Amino acid sequence: MASSAPPIDIGIPDAQRQRIAEGLGRVLADSTVLYSKTHGFHWNVTGPMFNTLHLMFMEQYTELWTALDEIAERIRSLGFPAPYGGSAIAALTSIPETEGQPAALAMVRELVSGHEAVARTIRAVFVVAAEANDQPTADLLTQRLQVHEKTAWMLRSLLEM
Repeated sequence: MASSAPPIDIGIPDAQRQRIAEGLGRVLADSTVLYSKTHGFHWNVTGPMFNTLHLMFMEQYTELWTALDEIAERIRSLGFPAPYGGSAIAALTSIPETEGQPAALAMVRELVSGHEAVARTIRAVFVVAAEANDQPTADLLTQRLQVHEKTAWMLRSLLEM
């Protein structure tokens, strides 16, 4: 006879843990779409800024790839399954798919928009985590927010002429 795991008792009620996990699921979905878009742009960028953007995009998608695991593991730590798969991610994300094959600077604009979208999603979840006194989630969200805001600034700087 298999024994069942004891209920989670980390000082955050079930309903709050669920709301946090759902919010983190949206952060995970946005981050997944942004990762995929950044990686695709890395593969397909062309033009005079090719080398700069190719390397910059690689650094960004590598950072995002690592973040996906951290976000998903926090959801699991709260006792909920992390969303995965195309339809689940598509239902949760706020970042639109890219249409066609954009030019290099259009790629940069899309990535600025994507990083800002993730920042907005994070801020919405931060409120829920703070209400629950969930410091580990708040810490993760703070770290992610810093990355997305800094990356948006760096990308936006490429657009100033």
